Formats: sequence, structure tokens, C-alpha cells
Amino acid sequence: MRDGALADERHTMSVISESQKDQASIWFISLRDKIVQAFEHLEAQHNEGPFSDHPIGQFDVTPTKRHSESGQDAGGGLMSVMRGGRIFEKVGVNVSTVFGSLGPQAQNAMAARKGIPGMKEDPRFWASGISLVAHMQNPHCPAVHMNTRMFWTPHAWWFGGGTDLNPCIEYDEDTGHFHDTLKNYLNPHEAGLYAKLKDWADEYFYIPHRNCARGVGGIFMDDRCTDDWEKDFELTKDIGRAFLPAFVPLVAKRVTQEWDDSDKDVQLQHRGLYAEYNLVYDRGTKFGLTTGHDANAVLMSLPPLAKWV
Repeated sequence: MRDGALADERHTMSVISESQKDQASIWFISLRDKIVQAFEHLEAQHNEGPFSDHPIGQFDVTPTKRHSESGQDAGGGLMSVMRGGRIFEKVGVNVSTVFGSLGPQAQNAMAARKGIPGMKEDPRFWASGISLVAHMQNPHCPAVHMNTRMFWTPHAWWFGGGTDLNPCIEYDEDTGHFHDTLKNYLNPHEAGLYAKLKDWADEYFYIPHRNCARGVGGIFMDDRCTDDWEKDFELTKDIGRAFLPAFVPLVAKRVTQEWDDSDKDVQLQHRGLYAEYNLVYDRGTKFGLTTGHDANAVLMSLPPLAKWV
């Protein structure tokens, strides 16, 4: 098990207050608000270059609801999606807080992967998080993913998440800026933490059946549970705080760059890789679909158009 978060350590630390759950949920909502505001500002400021004469993109916000098999309230959130903007061809920023009982399939998957006993006897869970995926109009602007989350059961709690950059046309200086920003936010928490989470991202975001990575990497963590909830929560918040300064300058740099049909073709084929990964390997997609969350929200990450040749 990675991250020094041994199963027996998690078992002794599974008592989490409702106040701590509320703090996490409120943070994810506040991060969502900041990102939505920043992305709408980018749209409004794009006044020259490709697509600058198009209508300014705005987010459509839809509440999501989840219900248990008996029809009881099981949480929900907000699905915020912008389509056909000047900069963003499709971007979704979702937040949710859900709770209830894990079904047999989710129980077995969690017990097998995490080594947590007791899930069948008491399958209650609570989870909150933010998930973001952006697909860009301009092929020179990189696609990007970010999510952070907190998960609780009576037997364990942990944080997880990360972010990775997915350009179809790579620029070394853009990759360097993205990674340097993440490093600056992470390493104050723990010496060598950035390198550790970068390696984990390289492993997690690899597409085995294509023998390639889906992008130029980033950071990823799961099962983050030490003996200090506040410390782990602060790290999770800094992953979220790092996102805008890591990503927005890349968009500002590339958004006015001209592109042609061959660039768009490269972008559409690269999106195919992203779609394959999310449908075949992504844990969040699998968890959302097997626990009855809104399918439109779960599959928000899929690109609006993709191509296979």
C-alpha cells in the first residue's frame, strides 16, 4: 500500500466528526466556485485570435441528486458544464457529497484493493469531492484534469486526487511550468512529496493497451491517511490551490495561436486516448457508475468529439 497509509493505521483513525466532513465538503464547493469564476473570466477576456468572435462561454449549472435503492436521499451536488465557448469546447466542474451503503460490487472492490475488513458487515460510506476536465477549442491549448476527494467508512478514511496535463501538441516549457508549480505547492508538506506523487501519476495515468501515457503527467495520490487529518486535508487543499496557477498561464499563452485542420485532427485522435482511459481504467468513473451517481455527471469527462483511425 502506497503513501505510508497502512490499513491497520486507517482502522485506528476512522473516527471523523461531522464538522470535519462539513469542512471538506465546503472546501470542495469553494474551490469549484473559484475555478468556475476564473474560467468564465478567461472566456470574457479572449478578444483576439481563433474563436474570439464566438459567444462568450458560460457554465450551465444543474443540481444532481442521488437516491438509495429504497428511494431515500443519498446526497448530490452540482454539475457545471460549459459547451462551445471561445476557449473551452467543453469543460465540466462537478462537486458532490454522497452517502449511503456500498453495494456488493463496490464492497468487494474496496476490500480487495485497500485491504479493509468489515465492509460487508457495515458498508456505510460518505464521500465528497470535486472533479474537473477541460477540453479546449484550440489544439495548442492543453486539455487538463483535476480532482480531489475525501472518503469515509466506519473502518477507514482517506484523501485522494491529483491533476494531470493532456496536451495533444506538446510544448516543453508548458510541461515544465505545470510541474514546477505543483512541486512548489507540494514539497513544503513533505520532502520529496512532489516526486513521489509524480511517479504515482505516471503509473496511474498510463494506458496499458496502448503502451503510452495519456498526457505529460502531473501528480496523483490515493489512500492518504496519516495520523493527522488536518495535515492531510491541508495537502489536499494545496493540490486544489495549485491548479489555477499551474494551468491558466498555459491557456493564456496558447489561446491566440493559429491552428489548422491537421492540428485539429491530432487533437481529436488524442481525445480518443483520453476517452479510452476514462471508460476502461478510471477508478472515479467506475465508482460513480456502480454507486448510482448521476451518469451525466460521472461521464462529464468525456470529450465532445473524438476520432479513431
